[in-house]
Amino acid sequence: MIIFPAIDLKDGQCVRLVQGQAQAKTVYSDNPGKIASSFARQGARYLHVVDLDGAFTGSPQNAAAIEAIADSINIPFQVGGGLRSIEDVRKVLQRGAARVIVGTRAVKSPDFVKELLDCFGAECIVLGIDARDGKVALEGWVETSSISALEFGHNMKSLGIKTCVFTDISRDGLLSGPNLGSTQELAQETGLNTIASGGVSSVQNIRDLKALEPCGVVGAIIGKALYDGKIDLLQALKAAEE
Repeated sequence: MIIFPAIDLKDGQCVRLVQGQAQAKTVYSDNPGKIASSFARQGARYLHVVDLDGAFTGSPQNAAAIEAIADSINIPFQVGGGLRSIEDVRKVLQRGAARVIVGTRAVKSPDFVKELLDCFGAECIVLGIDARDGKVALEGWVETSSISALEFGHNMKSLGIKTCVFTDISRDGLLSGPNLGSTQELAQETGLNTIASGGVSSVQNIRDLKALEPCGVVGAIIGKALYDGKIDLLQALKAAEE
């Protein structure tokens, strides 16, 4: 199982939000490249980067920070937030991202996902499934759709998507532990390789998610717990590889 340290970008800074609320912001660093380099030196194999400004505005906003991250590390990273067009995706990949995460546009236009898969291949396109009370949220979690996370996952799998990031919004930024039941259900029911996000706050959480690996849970994203010192990255990486 892969541990993905998270770097959330807002106004070029590394921040964390609580349940995606822009007003509940904590700034951890104004040097994203330095944060990325630190994670890589500690042994991280993959990073998770979110352009929060992009998610809220609907178009990428942190190009310079993403380029700084790419220049600072020699490990792959994935980027999500505000990617609503083929050109948006192409630019992020050209800036050094190994793959991109699409959510809002995928909900509104499945044909967009087909076009992405045709242009870039399934290895470069990850589905973002952000769920509130079982329903898919979009536009930076400001809106909630009528489609369930399971139905959305099934639909995208049928188009050729292989991997998803599943976030239970109710757990995000609260250090309350991941939603193991929903994560397991999504992975098993859809057949998607599932990366768990939201609430990971202890090494035991990592072990619990690791136990779901046979169900299709292939990774875990850790954000606030790393920045607040609740989890030591080296211990998390060790637990994921046990």
